[in-house]
Amino acid sequence: MAVIATVAVPVTAAVPAAADPGVPGAPPPAVDPAMTRTGLISIESVGPHRDHLRIASAAMRRIIEVDVLRGSGSAPRPTLYLLDGVDGETTSGWLSKGGAAEFFADKPVDAVLTSGGTGSMYSDWDRHDSALGLNRWETFLTEELPPIVESLLRSNGRRAIAGVSMGAQAAMMLAQRHPGRYRAVAGLSGCYSTADPLGRAVTTITVASRGGNVENLWGPPNSPEWAEHDSLLGAEELRGTAIYLSAATGVPTGADLVAIAQSPTIVDALRTAGGGAALEAGARSCTERFARRLADLNIPATVEYDTAGMHTWPDFEAALPKAWAVLAPALAHPTP
Repeated sequence: MAVIATVAVPVTAAVPAAADPGVPGAPPPAVDPAMTRTGLISIESVGPHRDHLRIASAAMRRIIEVDVLRGSGSAPRPTLYLLDGVDGETTSGWLSKGGAAEFFADKPVDAVLTSGGTGSMYSDWDRHDSALGLNRWETFLTEELPPIVESLLRSNGRRAIAGVSMGAQAAMMLAQRHPGRYRAVAGLSGCYSTADPLGRAVTTITVASRGGNVENLWGPPNSPEWAEHDSLLGAEELRGTAIYLSAATGVPTGADLVAIAQSPTIVDALRTAGGGAALEAGARSCTERFARRLADLNIPATVEYDTAGMHTWPDFEAALPKAWAVLAPALAHPTP
């Protein structure tokens, strides 16, 4: 039976049950105007090395669900924040599809996985969105969440951040916008610009694919905020951070073909095959552009291009060990 520990946080109004943000057309997460303090609400032990946290976020006026994977060895350990893709389901895809729990079981790092960031770019939005709700993810991820989880885990203060797809773009964005906060960053199959035509198009499609209005994100595409979130323009801020990038071609692997064959309907199979191929081909182009920008600035980065692979969790799972090979050394050494 799970053990639940509860920490009292003054919340003066009941928190409405939020609809599953991963369901297309679902209402946005409910907002509680009275939730003005951030704090840990409860801890549920899910397994010997996994806890499920419910955290009251004053920035987003709701409870955010967070999973923690405790690493091997004795604390203190470094912390790795893992960001999901566009769907932002109630359980991170890293856990339900990406094999993170199994991969990190014997690694000397604590992994922190958020959920519910559907179409949000993991950013602070200018305005509330009728489809995607109130999003202040940058504030939550950089200011509200770390003191809670790193205190709970007795962290050694060393951090890295990684993500897939939308989460890859957000991980790089957060590292660029908060230089020195993360020792390492990994982007798997992401796009990293926002201010040029390609970046504006990718960001608009990402938000619109889940019903959001992109002008609620950073205002009109010609506003300064779009440029401020562009990692190509802000690449110099990544100097000194260990960087890993990967992307494939869109050609299906054997694992992709199995996943396609196991789709519940022919429509789902076609969607997985066509969408996965097109999205990964786009991510490959985006990654090549960002890698060239880093090279032009003489900023070291490990970049891997796979000859086969789609925009699917089997391929993201296969890329995780390669990303960890770059993240781990950056997290291993004390600050000089």
